[in-house]
Amino acid sequence: MIFNFAATAFALITERLVGYPDPIYQKIGHPVEWMGKLISRLEADLNAGDARRWKGIAAVVLLLTIVAIPAVAVSMLLAQVAYGWIIEALLASVFLAQKSLHDHVVAVVRGLANSLGEGRKAVGLIVGRDPTKLDESAVSRAALESLAENTSDGIVAPALWLALLGLPGIVMYKAINTADSMIGHKSERYREFGWAAARLDDLVNLPASRLSGLLFAAAAAWNDKQRGLESLRAMWRDAAKHQSPNAGWPESALAASLNVKFGGPRSYDGELVDLPWMGEGREILTRDDISKGLRLFATAMTMLFALSLACALLF
Repeated sequence: MIFNFAATAFALITERLVGYPDPIYQKIGHPVEWMGKLISRLEADLNAGDARRWKGIAAVVLLLTIVAIPAVAVSMLLAQVAYGWIIEALLASVFLAQKSLHDHVVAVVRGLANSLGEGRKAVGLIVGRDPTKLDESAVSRAALESLAENTSDGIVAPALWLALLGLPGIVMYKAINTADSMIGHKSERYREFGWAAARLDDLVNLPASRLSGLLFAAAAAWNDKQRGLESLRAMWRDAAKHQSPNAGWPESALAASLNVKFGGPRSYDGELVDLPWMGEGREILTRDDISKGLRLFATAMTMLFALSLACALLF
């Protein structure tokens, strides 16, 4: 287990500093994109006719089997190599998203500094809602909500499964999470076929979402103990208001940490959705709030690295 924690700490710091190198991406793409192509193929072959829920379950089982076999094989091979855990950490780091998430949210801040149109364009790359009619406050809120949710889905959850199950754990987690993002929708096409992917994604993200909220609360408490306590209260009070069983935890924590409100009305594919508010702070946000959120994010990620390193030394 010590090597899993050590690999997690090494993967976190490596990805935070380097990210996924563009020359490698240009040459071979990204492993998550490979998973996406496999999911698309399974969906095209199986999502038709009757018993779509059972076919969706079969698709998830096939997906996890196909990605787990090479991950387990590589992990077993590296276990026989001196300092193989370092290589495993480097391979696992490509499934983390600290640098890319940070860069995408920074792009929203820079876009808003130039014009509202550029801010809308930048936030449209990281959220599913229609950005064309968002004002600066709504763009800022969308960016921060995405920062909070993706901290859990894109960083804390894969790091947690890497710590628990090594390379196979993080690979299978990313396969589940990618499947949910592609087919785990409640549309007519995916309601039954994507049921298994959506439910499994809810399950595997459950511990990380709570941990992510705690990390944001701890980051807030680092500078202001009272704000950290309010973040904890907001999680307990508001997390269940979210339509997702997991996203409400980091979102409510970050909202309270910044003394703002998340949620409220927004448009998805032309349909207006009015979500409950989380947090008891300001409704009007600015790009300065995004910058403050990014500083909290950086502190929370440093704490996650420190926690992984401490576990490696203690266990």
